Amino acid sequence: MPIPRAVIADQLGPLENYSLREHDPGAPGAGEVRIAIRAAGVSFVDVLNATGKYQGKAPVPFIPGSEFAGVIEALGSGVSGLAVGQPVLASHWGGAFAEAAVVSANTVTAMAEGMAFDVAAVFRVSVLTAWHALVDRGQLQAGETLLVLGAGGATGYAAVQIGKYLGAHVIASATSEEKRAMALVAGADAAVDARSPQWRELVKDANQGKAVDVVFDPVGGDSTEPAFRSLAVFGRHLVVGFARGMTQLPTNLPLLKGASLVGVNLQQWSLAAPEQAAATTQKIMALGAAGKFWPVIAKRYPLAEFATAMNEVAAGKTAGRVVLLTQS
Repeated sequence: MPIPRAVIADQLGPLENYSLREHDPGAPGAGEVRIAIRAAGVSFVDVLNATGKYQGKAPVPFIPGSEFAGVIEALGSGVSGLAVGQPVLASHWGGAFAEAAVVSANTVTAMAEGMAFDVAAVFRVSVLTAWHALVDRGQLQAGETLLVLGAGGATGYAAVQIGKYLGAHVIASATSEEKRAMALVAGADAAVDARSPQWRELVKDANQGKAVDVVFDPVGGDSTEPAFRSLAVFGRHLVVGFARGMTQLPTNLPLLKGASLVGVNLQQWSLAAPEQAAATTQKIMALGAAGKFWPVIAKRYPLAEFATAMNEVAAGKTAGRVVLLTQS
């Protein structure tokens, strides 16, 4: 059998540091699974991590990518509930832009019947992040209004779908007409132009003149403060990411509104509450299999074109997910 390949850099930094070269991850150890990767999602966080711009620096040499789907090749000792040849999806902080990976069995989930590898690769992380944010951290209730920033992005799109599933009135904010149209197809009740000078007025009009109850914010930058100012008394602003950079929010705003600024960290939650995370994963996988939530895949690239795929994600203009395929 040929030696599997991976996208590797010896130093974090520009994508020119990375190349596709032979890399065999080896046999799985105790509690681990070796997976032949068929598809890997490319996210903005993956790009930040690969280029050394994330808040925590990954160890080198480094293989980018954090979510993928494939087929189990081997099981380490002590692994139960999984089988060689089984289609699965998994996540890991690096290692996904490759033809094979060894990961902890705790991160591996059986694929839903009928789910394609490219869809499975980008399903769990986005949906699980949005579910944890809205249900566990934001406690979104039926009848409340949810404002989703970055509604054309991976977690934003999932938040629109989950918000509607939970019975909320959902307002989607996105930068392009294509992304806003996509959010409306996902179930948003209204979609507003994120770049409009009258953005706050548009949001208010979309909610019958009222303030919103929950903000889902994977954007950051200069989007956070006007969104927080759009919150109702006792509202909740969920900090999910910072695609447009860090922000400085005046601390008098939470005080005046009695509102909450709530951090959402999927990795920390999964480590602190593994049983809850596992149960929630099973729930969203069942809902995905039932067609309640689904990702939109905009582009598929072969693994060798990883740089093109990552540059496209970094530009932030694509409506839908970008996926790398290890097989044509």
